[in-house]
Amino acid sequence: MSTRILIIAHAPLATALRECALHVFPDCTGEVIAIDVPPDEAPEDTFASAQHLLDVEPGQQILVLTDVIGATPSNVAQRLVQAHESSLIAGVNLPMLLRTVCYRHENLEDLTSRALEGGTQGVLQLSGTSSTTK
Repeated sequence: MSTRILIIAHAPLATALRECALHVFPDCTGEVIAIDVPPDEAPEDTFASAQHLLDVEPGQQILVLTDVIGATPSNVAQRLVQAHESSLIAGVNLPMLLRTVCYRHENLEDLTSRALEGGTQGVLQLSGTSSTTK
């Protein structure tokens, strides 16, 4: 059984990231869930929607990826993970998500490490000046 991946982020980021992942991995539609948090939605409503969408089997592992620590998506995610065998990572980006989807059949601890590695290794300066002005 593979790990369920939940992306919860400010609208429309979660859905956009999911669509990018499905472009590369079209076979993971049931394993990657996106919840976009609209700016005017109450956190309680977001939490209720997330609980309904998550609908996991007993023993199912969940990796939750969110965008910004301390914002509504992150706060809702923290409440969600309390009731499940799960891991929560903030700072989601596309390299992180693609690495996660690629290795979704690994155990939760290893998958969390791969997600963190993918997220940090995917951020590189490709061009620009290296001189400093004084």
